[in-house]
Amino acid sequence: MLSNESLHSPAFTRSNSQASIDSTSMEDFLREIENIKENSMGGQEEQIPAEVKPVDEGELEAEWLQDVGLSTLISGDEEEDGKALLSTLTRTQAAAVKKRYNTYTQTMRKKNKQSVRDVRDIFGVSESPPSDPCDSHTAQLDGTQEEEELPGVIKTSGSLTDDASLNSTTLSGGSQDEEGSFVVPRSGSVSILETIPALPVHSNGSSNPGQSVQNAVSDDNYLEKNIVPETEELSFEVSYSEMVTEVPKRNKFKKSDFKKEDYALTKFIVQKTRFGLTEAGDLSAEDMKKIRHLSLIELTAFFDAFGIQLKRNKTEKVKGRDNGIFGVPLTVLLDNDRKKDPGVKVPLVLQKFFEKVEESGLESEGIFRLSGCTAKVKQYREELDAKFNADKFKWDRMCHREAAVMLKAFFRELPTSLFPVEYIPAFITLMERGPHIKVQFQALHLMVMALPDANRDTAQVLMTFFNKVIANESKNRMSIWNISTIMAPNLFFSRSKHSDYEELQLANTAAHIIRLMLKYQKILWKVPSFLIMQVRRMNEATMLLKKQLPSVKKLLRRKTIEREVISPKTSKVLQKSPSSRRMSDVPEGVIRVHAPLLSKVSMAIQLTSHTKAKDILAKFQYENSYGSSECIKIQNQRLYEIGGNIGQHCLDPDAYILDVYHVNPQAEWVIKPQSSF
Repeated sequence: MLSNESLHSPAFTRSNSQASIDSTSMEDFLREIENIKENSMGGQEEQIPAEVKPVDEGELEAEWLQDVGLSTLISGDEEEDGKALLSTLTRTQAAAVKKRYNTYTQTMRKKNKQSVRDVRDIFGVSESPPSDPCDSHTAQLDGTQEEEELPGVIKTSGSLTDDASLNSTTLSGGSQDEEGSFVVPRSGSVSILETIPALPVHSNGSSNPGQSVQNAVSDDNYLEKNIVPETEELSFEVSYSEMVTEVPKRNKFKKSDFKKEDYALTKFIVQKTRFGLTEAGDLSAEDMKKIRHLSLIELTAFFDAFGIQLKRNKTEKVKGRDNGIFGVPLTVLLDNDRKKDPGVKVPLVLQKFFEKVEESGLESEGIFRLSGCTAKVKQYREELDAKFNADKFKWDRMCHREAAVMLKAFFRELPTSLFPVEYIPAFITLMERGPHIKVQFQALHLMVMALPDANRDTAQVLMTFFNKVIANESKNRMSIWNISTIMAPNLFFSRSKHSDYEELQLANTAAHIIRLMLKYQKILWKVPSFLIMQVRRMNEATMLLKKQLPSVKKLLRRKTIEREVISPKTSKVLQKSPSSRRMSDVPEGVIRVHAPLLSKVSMAIQLTSHTKAKDILAKFQYENSYGSSECIKIQNQRLYEIGGNIGQHCLDPDAYILDVYHVNPQAEWVIKPQSSF
C-alpha cells in the first residue's frame, strides 16, 4: 500500500491552473488509502495469496494461447473451433498468434520437452518476425518467400488449379468473384480455412465503409463549463490493429494532453451501419465466448502495432471463499443467485448496495469519501455473510453510507480484481507515449470485450450507477475525477510487490481508465461489428468442418492458395449467392417471422431495402392491437436472428433486415422479450 512519502512526482503532468483540483484529488486518494488500511486492520479476514512459482515466457505464451481458444496448438488435438478461429484472423491478428506460438515452441525445444509443431505447420511462413513491430502488418504471412516444402507444412505460395479446388463459395455461399480465400492444409497439420479477406469486411451492409444510416450514438455526458470537446467519428467496422498499421508513424503517436477537464475529452460519434449496433448482451453466450477470444487476440495485435508487449505476468491468485458474500468469486455468487433468479447477470447483493445508495445517498455530500461507522460496517458484513443467501438480512437497518463503504470493500476483496491489472503496464506505456484519445479508447474497448461475462456485466452496471452519482455532482461533490480517483485502488488492485512510484503510476493509470469508462459509457459496451463478422465466419467454418465435405478431403492433399491482401476500402460484405439460399417454399426476399408469445404467432414479411427491425415489430403490434395486454407485450419484444452463422442475435431496431438476411439467409426470425440485467 502507498505511504504518504511515496506520493510524489505524479505520472501525468497537468497545468498549474489545475493545482487546486489536483490537491483535492490527491486528498481523496490519500483518504481512500487510509480507509483501506483501517478496514484491513479492523479484524477482517486477510486473504492469503497462493504461492506463485516462477514461470518462463513459454509458459506465459501457452496460457495466452489457451485464453484465446487456441489450446489445440499446444495439445495437437484436431478441434474444429480452434481451426475455425484461425480461419478468421486478419494479418495483424495472425502475426500476433504466430509470435506467441513461436515463443512457446522455442521454449519447449530448449527444455527438450514434447515435440511441438513448427510455426510453419500452422501459418506456412518463415519464422523471421517483422523487423519493426509497428510494421507487423507487413509480416510475410502470405508465404511469398522461397522455402523447402516440408511434410505437413502449408506453403501458401502454391495454387489450386484443378477441379478439386474449393473456393470461398463453398463455405460462405458467396459469388465466384467474391474476394476471399479458402485454405486447407495437408493432413496432420492445423487447418487454416480462410473465408475472409486479409482485412476484415466492412459491416455496414455496403461495400463502402463510409456509407451509414442516419442514426448515431454519441457520448454527450460532461459537456459543462462551456468547454466544447473535439468531435470525431468512431468506426467499429474495421479491425483496430489493421487501422493502426495503416496510419503513418508520425501520426500514430499524436499527442493528447492529460488534463483535468475530462468532460472535454473527445466526443465520439458512432454512426450506425445498416446492421445497427450490437450490445454484448445481444449475442448468445457461445458467440460472446468467441468474441472474448478474438478480442484478446486483437488487443495483443493492437499493442504489437505500437511495439508494446502485452505482458501477462503471473499475478498472485487468491482462491476465494466458497460461501458468504465478501471475498467470494463473482461466478460463485452468480451461481448462488441463479437458484433464485435464473436470468440474473450481476450479483444480487451488489444490486442491493446500488439500491441503498440510490434511495437516499445520491445527493449526500462526499458519499464515496466517507468511511461510515466502523462498528456498524463490521456488524453488517458479518450478517451479510451469514444471512444474505437465506434472505434473512434486514436491509432497512442499513443507511447509504454503510452501503457505499461495503460496495467498495466488495470489489476490493474479490479474489481477483474486476479489471485485469496485469495489463496496466501496457496501458501505462501507451499513455506515456501520448497517442490520441481515440487510440486509448480502442485499447480499452478491446479490453472490455475480452473480460469474462460476469466481470463485463458487473462493470457495465457499476459504471451506469456511478454516472447517476456524478449526475448529482452539484449536491454530492462527487465529480468524474473524484469517483475515478477513489475507486481506482478498489477496482484495479495488485497483491504483487511494487515500488511506491510504480504503485502511483498504476493508480494514476487506473483512474484514467475509469474516467474513460465513465465518459464513454454509452458506446463502450457495443460489440465492434468487425468482430461479429469474424464470429459469423467462425461458425460457418465450424459447420463445414463438422460436415467433412468430400471436397475438403480432396483438398487435404493439395497446396493452399495464396491469401489475398486487399485494402479496407475495397472490402466487400459477405453475401450469399442465390444458389446457396435455403430451399423452401418462402420466396426470395421473404422471411417468416415467429412470435410465439403473441396472438399473431407467425407472419411472412416481404423485405425491401428499407425494411428495418422496428418496422416488423410495428407490423406485429398493429396485427395484435385489439388487446391492451398485447400492446404491452410487443413493447417489450425485440426481433432476433437465430441460427445459420450466428447463435442468437438481438437486432438493433434500426437494423436493415434485408442486409442481415443476405449475410445470414439460413437464420430463423423470432420476436421475443429482450434479456436484461
